[in-house]
Amino acid sequence: MIVAAFAGIAAHGQTTNSLPLAISAPTSGGWLLSWPAQGSGSSYTVQFQETLQDGLWRWPDSSTPFPVSSNSWLDLASSNTTRFFRVVRVPAAQRGKLISATLSNVLTVATLTGLFKIAGVPITPQYHVRLYRLVYETITPLGGRAQASGALLLPDNAPGMLPLISYQHGTITQTNDAPSSMDLLGEVSVGIAFASTGYAAVVPDYLGLGSSPGLHPYHHARSEATACVDMLRAAKSFCAANGFTLTNQLFLCGYSQGGHATMALLRELETFHTNEFSVTACAPMAGAYDLSGVTTSNFLSGAAAPNPYYFLYLLAAYQSVYHLAGSLSDLLAAPYNSTLSPLLDGTHTGGQINAALPADPVNILKPEYLASFRSNPRHPLRLALAENDLYRWRPRARLRLYHCAADQDVIIANSEVALASFQALGATQVQLIDPDPSANHAGCSEPSLILAKQWFDSLR
Repeated sequence: MIVAAFAGIAAHGQTTNSLPLAISAPTSGGWLLSWPAQGSGSSYTVQFQETLQDGLWRWPDSSTPFPVSSNSWLDLASSNTTRFFRVVRVPAAQRGKLISATLSNVLTVATLTGLFKIAGVPITPQYHVRLYRLVYETITPLGGRAQASGALLLPDNAPGMLPLISYQHGTITQTNDAPSSMDLLGEVSVGIAFASTGYAAVVPDYLGLGSSPGLHPYHHARSEATACVDMLRAAKSFCAANGFTLTNQLFLCGYSQGGHATMALLRELETFHTNEFSVTACAPMAGAYDLSGVTTSNFLSGAAAPNPYYFLYLLAAYQSVYHLAGSLSDLLAAPYNSTLSPLLDGTHTGGQINAALPADPVNILKPEYLASFRSNPRHPLRLALAENDLYRWRPRARLRLYHCAADQDVIIANSEVALASFQALGATQVQLIDPDPSANHAGCSEPSLILAKQWFDSLR
């Protein structure tokens, strides 16, 4: 049972003990947390620590998504553990509310045929494609009201109803490279390709990219998922109001970070939103699903990192979400404590950031911090990484993991661990497919996407 519990209301992350948290044991089991209501316009996120030495607040498993609008929450999962709780009060959001929709371009079949030919994409476009930029309301990692953007790609004058697909993009460090910028050389082109063959395609920007302010919470599973869920809601709202009729089919796919985001989105939809969405098929590709295990071990192994900026980006994002230290600079050794933070301003490319990093990115950390990270299984960064693993659950939808064995950026063991865990939990509909065992991370993307699209097409 819980042998210790303490919390106060935290407003915007700042703890105050003026509003106490009450904990009781209802007859239904578990532990009921309650707190004084803070009036209309407030929502609440519950967080916990198993020991106050953990150094960061995490989100408990819940049968309802955070934040909650009521001033109580039932914890059914911690009957045999010690937990310390806190409640965070945040501004309530109208999740998925469409704020604006702007027509950016219309690409004709002739234009698309030429673009696909130049790019070597083996797809024959059937429809002109309308490119819309959506801005919508969603939530921050803590659950407060936020704004995000994304691209909605729709076939023009396609007969019949349209299946919906959400494509989650890979790592982006430059804010203006987000899909809603409609750069045809970027990953919005994946959504365009789907739309040209009769899908309604959404490509979310995520938080901190496009029109969303602040640092992007890179590889933070919860906010990847909530931003994508709310983008789907905004897209459905737009389609309903503008004569685009959707089927009840929903396909999900994404590559690299997008693989991680796609898996997070599937888990979120199947855990909390089955009354709104039914996933027809899901294709996560080359994602880091085992951040705390496979990815961490690879990072600490001294193996060459083709893109060391991935680690810096993740560290900065987790500092922003979990407050691992007073600032990012407090985690970094000289001279990196002064040279790296300015490179995460949303204007620098991954290549520019790579050039400022050592060959082994572990060397950016303070020696004492790195030593503790290596030796302490409950190190705060390890706990944060574990919270963003995406294999400790049982998926229900048809699921194909695509990953190439030669990938050195995100090693295939991430997908192997996920596959083994899913199957052990009873998921018999999951497969792991290697489209090209010799392909590296970049080279694996196109064959993975082509195979996924062929699979989706067969299920329409």
